[in-house]
Amino acid sequence: MTSNANPKYLWWQTGVVYQIYPRSYMDANGDGIGDLPGITQRLDYIKDLGVEAVWLSPMYPSPMHDFGYDVADYCDVNPTFGTLADFDVLLAEVHKRGMKLMLDLVPNHTSSEHPWFLESRSSRDNPKRDWYIWRDPAPDGGVPNNWLSHFGGPAWTFDEKTGQYYLHQFVKQQPDLNYRNLEVVEAMRDVMRFWLDKGVDGFRVDVIGLMMKDEQFRDEPISPNWDGRTPFGKLDHIYTANLPEVHDLIRGMRKVLDSYDDRMMVGETYLPNDMLMVYYGTPEQRECHLPFNFQLILAPWDAAKVRKMVDDYEAVLPADAWPNWVLGNHDQHRLSTRIGAHQARVANMLLLTLRGTPTCYYGDEIGMQDVPIPAHMIQDPPAVNMPEIAHIVGRDPERTPMQWNALPNAGFSAPDAKEAWLPLAANYTEVNVEQESSNPYSFLSYFKKLMALRKSSPALTVGSYRSLELGSPKAQASCFVYERQAEGQRMLVALNFSAREQKIGLSLPGSGKLVLSTRLDREGDVQFADLTLRPNEGCVIAL
Repeated sequence: MTSNANPKYLWWQTGVVYQIYPRSYMDANGDGIGDLPGITQRLDYIKDLGVEAVWLSPMYPSPMHDFGYDVADYCDVNPTFGTLADFDVLLAEVHKRGMKLMLDLVPNHTSSEHPWFLESRSSRDNPKRDWYIWRDPAPDGGVPNNWLSHFGGPAWTFDEKTGQYYLHQFVKQQPDLNYRNLEVVEAMRDVMRFWLDKGVDGFRVDVIGLMMKDEQFRDEPISPNWDGRTPFGKLDHIYTANLPEVHDLIRGMRKVLDSYDDRMMVGETYLPNDMLMVYYGTPEQRECHLPFNFQLILAPWDAAKVRKMVDDYEAVLPADAWPNWVLGNHDQHRLSTRIGAHQARVANMLLLTLRGTPTCYYGDEIGMQDVPIPAHMIQDPPAVNMPEIAHIVGRDPERTPMQWNALPNAGFSAPDAKEAWLPLAANYTEVNVEQESSNPYSFLSYFKKLMALRKSSPALTVGSYRSLELGSPKAQASCFVYERQAEGQRMLVALNFSAREQKIGLSLPGSGKLVLSTRLDREGDVQFADLTLRPNEGCVIAL
C-alpha cells in the first residue's frame, strides 16, 4: 500500500524528504548532542511541515572519527543517540503519523574498530583478511599507488603488524570494504534486511559509486580540470569511482529492497547527467529508485543557467525514471549562505515546484545560514586535517544545532544544559521556529504554505514540466518560468532570480489566478500581458 492519495504513484514520488542530522536536531538528555528521543519529541513539528519522509544521517555505534560515517556496528544505535529501543519508538511514532523513515546506509567502508576489521587486521591468514583491501608496499617501501583520500593525504595506511597497507578513501579510521569478496556482499545485504525487517522504509546509500575499485590498482591520471583548490581534485578518479562493476552490486541491493513492500533507495553520487542516468538501471535490471541529483546545490545562481540545467536533466531522464532535486545537505554550505537570504524563498519555490522528489535539509525551512566556527571548535576531519583550507572543505558550519526558540541553547537543549557540540548562530533569537511560527510572513510560514500548495496540487505533485520563453530578453535573462500540468490542472511558476523588478512578457492569452507569492502579500487574478515580478519574488499562478 502507498501512503498518498494517488494510487498511480508511490510515496517517494509524491512526498518531500526531510534530512535530519541527529547530532544537531534536538537534545533530549542535556549533554549538548542531539539524540533519537529528541527527534521523537519533534515529530509533530515535522508532520506539520507537510513532509512525507524523514531521513536520518548515521546513528550507528561509531568512534566518530567522521561523525558516524565510520560505522563500528551496522545493527545497533550509538549510545550518544540512544538505544535500539529508542529507535523502535521513533520508527513507530513516525509511522503512527503517516510518515516514512529512511536511514543512511554506509556500505563503502567501516570503522577501523568494527569487529570485521579487527579480525582482518589480526593476521594475513585470518578468514576476514580479504574483507578489506590490503596491498604490499611499493618496491621503495611506500604506498602501493597514488590514490588519494577525500580528506587529505594518501588513501593508504601502513599496518606495522602485518606489513601491508590498507585502503581508505576517507580518514584512516575508515577502511574500505572489498566488494569483490562475495561474503562482504552478502553481509551488507543482511544489514539491509535487519533494518527492513524492523520496518525502515528506505536507505540513502553513502558514496554509492565508490564501492568497486580497479582490480589492477593502477595509478590515477592527473586531472586536466584541477583548479588547485583541494589536493583530492588533482587526480582524475577513474579507478576508484563509478567502475562498471559497481552496478552489479547496486542491482543486488535493489533486489533486496524489492523483496519487501514499498521500500526505496537513494544513491549519493555527484555526477554529470550521462553518468547519473546509469544509476537508475533499466526496466529489466533496476538500480536506485533515485540517484541523487545535486545540480541545484552546485549550480551558479543564474536564471538562464538553472533553466538550462533543468531542461537538460529532464531531456535525458529515461521514460520510467523519476526525477529528484536537492538544495542542501550536511556536506554543503547552507542555501541561504550560498545564494543569499534574499533568494532563499525563490530557491525553495523552485525546489518544491519542479517535477520530481525534493529533499530538504533541516533548518532550511526557517532560513538558517552557515555558522562561523572558531578555530578551537572545528571538528570536521577534512577541516582538521587541512586547516589552511578549512573554509573550503569544512562542513561544521552547516551542521549547527537546530534553532527552536530564543532561550539559551535555542531550545536545542534545555537552557541549563551542557553547551551544544557546535556553536549556535548569532541570530538564533530572531531566526527560530517559535518566533517564525507566530509571524504570518516569516520564512517558516511561507515554507508551510508552499508545502501545502504542493501537496494539494496534482500539477505540482506529479505533473509534466515545460519551461517557457519570455517576451523580454531582459526578463529571459533574469527569470525562470515553467508550467506544470496534470489531471486537467495547469500551474505556472515564475521566479525572479534578480534584485530588480521584471515584467515577464508572457505570450499566454487571458489571465490566471496568483495563488502564492514568496512574499505572502498578494493573490488574485493577474493578466499575463501585465505580469510583473518584484525583486527576488517568485509566484505560483493557476491557469
